[in-house]
Amino acid sequence: MRCPYCGSLDDKVLESRTMANGESIRRRRECVSCGMRFTSYERIEEKPFMVIKRDGRRQPFDRAKIEKGIERALEKRPVSSTTKENIINDIEDQAIMKGKSDREISTAELGELVLERLYKTDKVSYIRFASVYKHFENIEEFINEVNRVENPEK
Repeated sequence: MRCPYCGSLDDKVLESRTMANGESIRRRRECVSCGMRFTSYERIEEKPFMVIKRDGRRQPFDRAKIEKGIERALEKRPVSSTTKENIINDIEDQAIMKGKSDREISTAELGELVLERLYKTDKVSYIRFASVYKHFENIEEFINEVNRVENPEK
């Protein structure tokens, strides 16, 4: 560690403390050359969890975007806020598990996780989300999806 006072690379650690629930370490150091004391911090640098967009761009995973989409789909539906929170948590957990090895997931996979969970929870909310996610172009596509939900065995 370079001394901020004299620039020497020769120092000794006087004290180390774990900070922020073990996510970082604070070290008090003393420069052997000039005797000045200074503090350094160490923390793990994690690769952020990324979402691969349809056009190939990558963006950091944003839980708020999923919350917003699910809130919109469940708006004015008889679903408790606790259930909404559980849905969002489950989707986030599943997404991270699916993308665990390379720390990324496609928007297609993420959308399918949301659709799957909404289908189990509330069919009207599922249709709302599907109409936006699947880019329904006309009323026939909408009707076909509703018929598929009403008659899943077909």
